Amino acid sequence: METIHLSEWELAAVYLMLGGPVAMMAWLRMGIVRETVYAVLRMTVQLWLVGIYLTVIFEFNAWWLNALWILAMLVVANFSILRQARLVWRRFFSATFAGTAIATAGVSLFLVFFIIRPSPLYDARYMIPIVGMVLGNCMRGNVLALERFYSGIRENEKEFITYHMLGATLTEAVRPYMQRALRAAAGPLLATIATMGIVSLPGMMTGQILGGSVPVTAIKYQIAIVIAIFSAMIMASVLNLLFSMKIAFDDFGMLKTDIFIQSIKPGPLGQVRE
Repeated sequence: METIHLSEWELAAVYLMLGGPVAMMAWLRMGIVRETVYAVLRMTVQLWLVGIYLTVIFEFNAWWLNALWILAMLVVANFSILRQARLVWRRFFSATFAGTAIATAGVSLFLVFFIIRPSPLYDARYMIPIVGMVLGNCMRGNVLALERFYSGIRENEKEFITYHMLGATLTEAVRPYMQRALRAAAGPLLATIATMGIVSLPGMMTGQILGGSVPVTAIKYQIAIVIAIFSAMIMASVLNLLFSMKIAFDDFGMLKTDIFIQSIKPGPLGQVRE
């Protein structure tokens, strides 16, 4: 069974589906029509460029080229995590890069080297898509974890200070905020996992079926990648919170005010306003 290829005209026709939502957004004056068109155009250009580059990577299939591309993915993802979490990247980049890289690379390499075992082990057709899927989902979880953790402490400054005044160590004082942040990060993925196969067919499984794989094989790969994604996301979130805490708090255990991007300013009673 071969994949049905889409012609350039058929792909162009796909964009017609945007007509409905764009018309609705314009009618409701949502103010995001231009942003939507820009996002779709940017996605199109980026995917075409990545497709061309991946064609070259797959052809050469050199370990150093694969490693270089994965490093680039980690750097871009780390910038995106910190920007969306509204934290100053100059302060946190090394800490969150280490946490994300350790979790993503550790889980992905275990899956590729010890479970799938392609030949060669660094085969780009397995290594890069798997790292990409793990990193992409890991990124979303880390944004939620970091944003909820630090904004939670900042918005509840009096409560946090009270913990300190009652004799709590920094680790004890941040534990409630860390628990909430990690629950927020894990919640959407757990909901997806719990309904997978009934409510929706996941991306990797669908892609393999469209590519000609038998459903049972596709299911095995999907189970493996979902467990890898969840493991990496939780590990990276915990590591990033632990590593970043060394930078975010002063010697007295108080949250530094200059770790947030400048567009966020403290409001009354420690609340955040833009």
